[in-house]
Amino acid sequence: MPVIPMWKCDRDGSMFDDKKAAEEHDKMLELAANITHMLERHYSTIDEKLAEDIGLLFAQNKETIAKAIKGKPELILEIEPQADLKTAASSSKKAEKKDT
Repeated sequence: MPVIPMWKCDRDGSMFDDKKAAEEHDKMLELAANITHMLERHYSTIDEKLAEDIGLLFAQNKETIAKAIKGKPELILEIEPQADLKTAASSSKKAEKKDT
């Protein structure tokens, strides 16, 4: 019986069969948590769920947002809305697993 190495992200329990993908996911979640924390500090009346959703949205689109900040603001308009950010993150992980 073959042994298959797996990496678990301790932030949300997601499992990966690729260490690099697990580390990227963990960094994305860390960025999202920090954005959420910043929003809650600056806007004390913001809903916790909304702050988390905004944090995930920014973290998942960090490259596009960085390019927009550096002089291409029209790129922000190309970010597609997602019904449920957590569902989108888990479906992208499933797609990665199918590719391997």
